[in-house]
Amino acid sequence: MSTIGNADLRCTQGDTLCEIRVYEKEVIIVPILLLASFVVTLVFILLLRFCPEKVDRIRISTLKSSSRRVLHGIDAPPGINVLEHESIAMDMPSTYSTFQPPSTYPSKNLSLSVDSPPLLSKAQPQQPYKAPLSPLVQPRELPRQRLPESFNLVSPLRGSFSLRSDSTVSLYRARMENRNVVLRVLNDSADATERHTFLGFASFLAQLGPHPFLPELLGVVSLRAPLVTVVEELEHRDLLSFLWRCRQVEENLNPPCEMTEKRIFTMAQHVASALMFLHSKDILHGNIRARSVLVSKQHTAKLWGLHGVYTRKNQAATQKDNPSMKKWQAPEILARRTAGPSSDVWSFGVLLYEMATLGEAPFAELPVSELLQFHQRGKSLKKPSSCSNSLHSIIKGCCQWKDADRPALAELSRKLVSGEKSASDKVLKGAGAVNIEQYLREAGYGEANSYTVF
Repeated sequence: MSTIGNADLRCTQGDTLCEIRVYEKEVIIVPILLLASFVVTLVFILLLRFCPEKVDRIRISTLKSSSRRVLHGIDAPPGINVLEHESIAMDMPSTYSTFQPPSTYPSKNLSLSVDSPPLLSKAQPQQPYKAPLSPLVQPRELPRQRLPESFNLVSPLRGSFSLRSDSTVSLYRARMENRNVVLRVLNDSADATERHTFLGFASFLAQLGPHPFLPELLGVVSLRAPLVTVVEELEHRDLLSFLWRCRQVEENLNPPCEMTEKRIFTMAQHVASALMFLHSKDILHGNIRARSVLVSKQHTAKLWGLHGVYTRKNQAATQKDNPSMKKWQAPEILARRTAGPSSDVWSFGVLLYEMATLGEAPFAELPVSELLQFHQRGKSLKKPSSCSNSLHSIIKGCCQWKDADRPALAELSRKLVSGEKSASDKVLKGAGAVNIEQYLREAGYGEANSYTVF
C-alpha cells in the first residue's frame, strides 16, 4: 500500500511514464530476466536437438583445458552400447582418400629406401635397429549423435578362421558417411591397461599419417565407453582368405576373386610401397605375410598387422616366440639376433610365394624346429608350378641367407615394376579348396595361437 501511495503522491493521474519509472523493477527488469532465461534455454534445447556435435566440441575443449591426461576415455563413465543405434558422425574435413590412384600420393614418399644392415657375423655384430619414440598424436575424435542414419547397419565381423576367441576387441562392420567401415570395439571386460593400450594404438596409427597402401584411420570414440576405433573397410578382407577364395571354381562368385601373375606384381608393389613408408620412419613391420595384408574391392593391397609394431615400439615390449610366425621369419630372427630392414624383405619374399601358390603354407614339408638348419644349407622355397622365372628370381633374391645379399626395397620395387610389364594375365588355378587343419599344421600354428584380421 505504501508503494501505491508513493506512486499516487509522485505521479499525477494518467502519467504513464511516471508510473513506469516508479515500478521499473516489476515492469522492466524482471520480465527481461525471465525472457533472457527462456531464450538461453530454448537455444540450448535446439543445439541438443539439431547440432549435438557443437555441444560435444564445447565439452571436449573444456576437458582439454583441464589437467586430465591426453588420452581421454580411460576412466570415462559408461555410455550407450554401440550396437543399440548409437551414432557416430564426422565433423572434420575428409582426409586423404586411400581409393585414389597411387599417382596422387607424393612421389617422394614412395621412393624412400633403407640401406641393408651389415652382414651378421660374430666378429661384427649387427647394430640394433632403433626407432625414435616421438610423442603420440591424438587421433581425430568422432562426436556422438542420436542420428541412426549417420552410423548404422552394424553387424558382427567374423575372422577368416579362429582358433581361440580371447581378444578384448570385437569387430563390427557398419556404414558411416556413405562408406563401409570396420569398428574395433573394446569389450566391457577390458581393464585400465587394455583401455590405455587400445587408445594408444589408435594414436600410433594417427601418428603414422596417411598412405595410399595403409588402411585409413577415420577416427576414434574415446570420451565415453565403449571405446571405438573406426577404420575403412576393405571389401575382400585379408589377402590370405582372398587367395583361398580364388581357388573356388564356382561361377558368379560375389565378389569375384581372380588372381593373375600381373596382379601379383601390382599388389606386391603396393605392399612394398607401404613397407618403404614404414622404414622411412625407422619402423620395422616384423609380420609381413598374406594374413597381414588387406585387399580392397579394386584389388588394392594395404599393409596391416601393425599392432605388433605398436607394442614393440611404444611399450618397449619384446617380440614373443610365436611358432606361427617362424615360417615367415628371416634366419637372423630365428637365430635370435637383431632384426633389420632386410628381415622384412625376407618375409616379403615369402609373401610373394603365398600369392603365387594361392595361399599355400610356406616350407610346408618342414617342422619349425628344422627351419634354421634348412636355411643355413642354402636351400630355398620350391618354385610353384604356375610361377614365372622372373617372379621366382625375385622370391629367391629376397630369401637369401645373408641379409646383405637381399635387395633394398627401392631396388625391389623397380624389379616389381619391370616384372609387371611382361607378366601374364592368365588366371591362376589352385589345387582345390584349402584344408584348414592341414594348413595350420603346415604353417606352424600352435594350439594357443589365435587368428584375427584386425
